[in-house]
Amino acid sequence: MKTRGFGRTGLQVSELVFGGGWVGGLLIHQDDATKLQAVRHALDAGINFIDTAASYGDGKSEQALGWLLKEVDQNPYLATKFRLDLGDGDDIKGQIEASVEASLKRLRRDSVDLIQLHNRIGPEGDGDIVSIDQVLGDGGVADVLDSLRQGGLTRYIGITGLGAPAAVRQVIESGRFDSAQIYYNLLNPSAGRAMPETWSGHDFGQVIEACKAQDVAVMNIRVLASGALATDERHGREVQIIPNADLPLEARRAGAVFDKLGQRFGTRAQTALRFSLANPDLACIVVGMAELDHLEQALAAAEMGPMPQDGQDEIAMLHAANFGLS
Repeated sequence: MKTRGFGRTGLQVSELVFGGGWVGGLLIHQDDATKLQAVRHALDAGINFIDTAASYGDGKSEQALGWLLKEVDQNPYLATKFRLDLGDGDDIKGQIEASVEASLKRLRRDSVDLIQLHNRIGPEGDGDIVSIDQVLGDGGVADVLDSLRQGGLTRYIGITGLGAPAAVRQVIESGRFDSAQIYYNLLNPSAGRAMPETWSGHDFGQVIEACKAQDVAVMNIRVLASGALATDERHGREVQIIPNADLPLEARRAGAVFDKLGQRFGTRAQTALRFSLANPDLACIVVGMAELDHLEQALAAAEMGPMPQDGQDEIAMLHAANFGLS
């Protein structure tokens, strides 16, 4: 497993990150023996980073990792996340501290390597959306996370780069955060490149440029587009998190891609992973898995390496043609 630099932190992290989320759900829905087999195999194969969150399975992902990581010899980097409920008195400090304390208790740890804001970011706060001022202002998210870092509860702090692209960019450009989880996949790579006018989709405004300028580590999320790129089968846990990307539409876009590419670059999931591996601006790719075979496919994709330029060119042509969809 190759490694890449994790922004300005000095860490070298595996290209693939073991994702503990709900959509894949291996750490939440599988039996204990399968969970342990998956974690052991991933670490033995060179994955040195695991990503989870308090909200994944209402804490079940963190609880699983709490005992799983006691059963292995390796000590991977570990990241978790918190989500603010701004309808609860806007007590940002109290909410973050309570969430992190609960996460560490479930994880059976005194600290983690990375704590991340899980909310969307916008110019103004509204429900699940936190405002720029709530993130960067006095007593805001950045200040609270700095205090947790000073207290030894985390080494690094990050955001989830969803919401209004201009607001996300402003938070990144503040230089307050070490990492950003960025939506990027072969159906929608707009976080990393300008898209043709003929393409339709949510535009992430090339926020990866802002990450590069600040040496903020880019953690690629949603590489499989909530499973639409990996398979036509549905398990019911698929969650779309951006506009203009409902699952049936994403499935049609994915169908157009694989009608064009076929199996030349591996399975559908491997093709998607290799597309992201071809972007050197990504520090790592967070991969969600539902079963052991998904891990095997991901490891094989990493072994095959980045998608060749001809495949990337064909995908760019599909973008220009808006996947042949009206």
